Amino acid sequence: MVKTIKLTKGFDIKLEGEPLRFTKKKEISRNFAIKPLNFKGITPKLVVDQGQEVKAGDPLFFSKENENLLFTSPVSGEVIEIKRGPKRVIEEIIILSDAKNNFKDFGKTNLETASRQDVIKTMLSSGTWPFLLQRPFNKIANPEQTPRSIFISGFDSAPLGVDYNYILNGQDKDFQTGIDALKLLTDGNIYLNLSKRLNNCSALENAHGVVKTYFDGPHPSGNVGVQIHHLEPVITKNDIVWYINPQDLVILGRLFSTGHYDARKLVSVGGSEVVNKQFFEFIIGGSVSTLLENNTTKGHNRIISGNVLTGQQINENAYLNFYDNQITVIPEGHEEEFLGWLIPTYPRPSFSKSLPAFLFPNKSYKVNTNMHGEDRAFVVTGEYEKVLPMDIMPLQLIKACMANDIDNMEALGIYEVGPEDFALCEFICTSKAPIQEIIENGLTYIEKEA
Repeated sequence: MVKTIKLTKGFDIKLEGEPLRFTKKKEISRNFAIKPLNFKGITPKLVVDQGQEVKAGDPLFFSKENENLLFTSPVSGEVIEIKRGPKRVIEEIIILSDAKNNFKDFGKTNLETASRQDVIKTMLSSGTWPFLLQRPFNKIANPEQTPRSIFISGFDSAPLGVDYNYILNGQDKDFQTGIDALKLLTDGNIYLNLSKRLNNCSALENAHGVVKTYFDGPHPSGNVGVQIHHLEPVITKNDIVWYINPQDLVILGRLFSTGHYDARKLVSVGGSEVVNKQFFEFIIGGSVSTLLENNTTKGHNRIISGNVLTGQQINENAYLNFYDNQITVIPEGHEEEFLGWLIPTYPRPSFSKSLPAFLFPNKSYKVNTNMHGEDRAFVVTGEYEKVLPMDIMPLQLIKACMANDIDNMEALGIYEVGPEDFALCEFICTSKAPIQEIIENGLTYIEKEA
């Protein structure tokens, strides 16, 4: 019998600008970039020089910590720039596409006869291994370890989150091939978690070799960290669990079916300031300007690679982050509000009952980036616990991270959380604290020290 988990804690933020369910094949971006800073804990060592020709799947750099962990080009073309930041840190390797997209051939893989080492070797050499992430520490999985289980969240509950039922439509074969590959990487379960509120596509409903669980509840029910907590919680640093995004799993399936690293994906472009809100066929690392040129309203807007809660602010000439499947554009909100400190001046989503938004739970809002407050000392309100559907004490864990108190961080559940699990806590925070940053710093500190 398929299990259903009902979550009551959380909050759905409904925003204007949801993309229409149709895809436009946008003219391919000329420039692409792979950014080492997208990969937590990786010290890059270059294997290419400026002016070098590469194929899709050729290595650009490897991890200093593990020389077998390669990061490869998503397209064929020429390396035209290696952009460095302060202290000569490598920020971007920029490739000028030749529009031919010639692939390096890794050979087709028969997963019925392949071994675990065969799968690992192909993923490492092709640059697809970084798609696999792990808890604890929310970083790239270690190929020398065997996970207790692997998780796939089949839905995105974040504001304007991508619709995997649309994205995976017609991708049944590659999605299942990806699952078959994952089965060789663990002796435990492959968990495929679905939304009880949606009509799931055939790729998700008909997937086999997985343990399906339905989640019913508001955001963050789609967060893989919440799902891990309710199915196989991570208690100690030795409880290794891996996870992967469904669209990245399709790319992995294509690799084993064709022998090519084909980094195409569907990118959701939405938000109130986007003119043509829809999906675009795109390639990992492509220039965002290709998607947004003549496609946003005039004014001072914020462009976000990802969703409004956890995404990264970028400019219109930036490149899509490695793990992101969406671009969101909303107003920057620099305009002063008349008596904004005294009364609510325009409708906006709020978890507080002091605003009338709670009377209209299905209404969508146009929002900007105003904080509606200022940084201040922690105010103990008990609100965090209402939006975090995990059996932990969030305020105490946040304070333990701020104090670098390893014993309390471990006792309060630091190993099973990621920054995105606290995004709603940050949204409703009376103190306007950068909670996701605090949790990220705590994870980095405890990994280094413990």
